[in-house]
Amino acid sequence: MNPEEKIKKFEIELSFIKNDKIREFTEKAIGLLPDYFFVIPASTSRKYHPQFAAGEGGLVRHTQAAVRLAKELFRLDMLQYLSDDDKDLVLASLILHDGNKAGKMGLHTVAEHPLLMSDFLKNNSELKGIISDQWLDTICGNIEHHMGQWTQDYKTGKQVLNPPKGRMQNFVHLIDYIVSRRMVEINLEAKMSD
Repeated sequence: MNPEEKIKKFEIELSFIKNDKIREFTEKAIGLLPDYFFVIPASTSRKYHPQFAAGEGGLVRHTQAAVRLAKELFRLDMLQYLSDDDKDLVLASLILHDGNKAGKMGLHTVAEHPLLMSDFLKNNSELKGIISDQWLDTICGNIEHHMGQWTQDYKTGKQVLNPPKGRMQNFVHLIDYIVSRRMVEINLEAKMSD
């Protein structure tokens, strides 16, 4: 799959990002994601995630749902502590949070996938200099902590992640958590609120 095809999958979600530099960074990063991201289900074990995120392309739909839910919630007065750039950084984080979910092999979810994605974003030469180091650190911090309280490798019991800290990281985790619950079905065809 070529980078343009990958970016097109997130055309709607990218349109929510107002800051040109954050959008450019996110588009470029999407184009660099492994091909498997665009075909695997959100839950490779099929134990988790609702029906809309199952089957081929499920991880893309899970990601789209997370971004759209965040966009809807940004309308709430209680979230107005987030600046426009903060909101864009949250959206970029959600678009990219599971980009390396199945590691290098692309077969099963890897417990340390948030760290793999963060390292990928920080060390990819094609992404250097598009956004400030501070913004990159914010996006990577959100991604590294999106698993919330689930910080252990379920196979080994070893702690591989740290829990979120701060309101933005907790918000990113909350969004990911909500859209991964089996009881929550999100209609991606529904019109977004104005």
